[in-house]
Amino acid sequence: MNEETRPATLRVFLALAPPDDAKEELARALRPAYDSHPHVRWNRVEDWHITLAFLGELPAEVVPALCPPLSALAADRRAPRLALRGSGSFDDRVLWSGVDGDLDELHLLAADVRAVVSSCGVAFEDRPLRPHLTLARARRGDAASVGELAEGIADFSGRRWLAGRLHLVGSDFGRSRGPIRYQDIEAWPFGLGAGSGA
Repeated sequence: MNEETRPATLRVFLALAPPDDAKEELARALRPAYDSHPHVRWNRVEDWHITLAFLGELPAEVVPALCPPLSALAADRRAPRLALRGSGSFDDRVLWSGVDGDLDELHLLAADVRAVVSSCGVAFEDRPLRPHLTLARARRGDAASVGELAEGIADFSGRRWLAGRLHLVGSDFGRSRGPIRYQDIEAWPFGLGAGSGA
């Protein structure tokens, strides 16, 4: 991206991503719902992630300063072992899959990630961590669809996997009329017990 096209700000968050086979496992369970609820805005499988810290809109020049301390943090951390399990909804409009596994480790990781970001002088809204993976959003007035969808995968229980990397992600939310698209700015492997993972 050249200087003329580089945005002045980036919408940024830190996240973990399930490996491809874990995502495909859940996607298979969702296939009947894709067909029966085409009007729901389904997130792209390749964009599925578990947010640890949402930083919001940041000046582009601030983002590189986050990379060295976050890389060091990942190198010193054990990869949490997680699984996708169950489902639910936020505000009757957002369908999500739950997260199970090393949740204490996940909460500690999120707290440390947020501490690193704060130490870099980046202010952000420190929302409570609610580990989940957002799957779809319904239009206003279509809450019944989300409830039906959540019930349909309430018993889903995916295999366990190691979160291989800590991802610093940028999105184009608000820059286009199409679906939100996510792209890694950087991703750092965990140094202790990191196996295969996305």
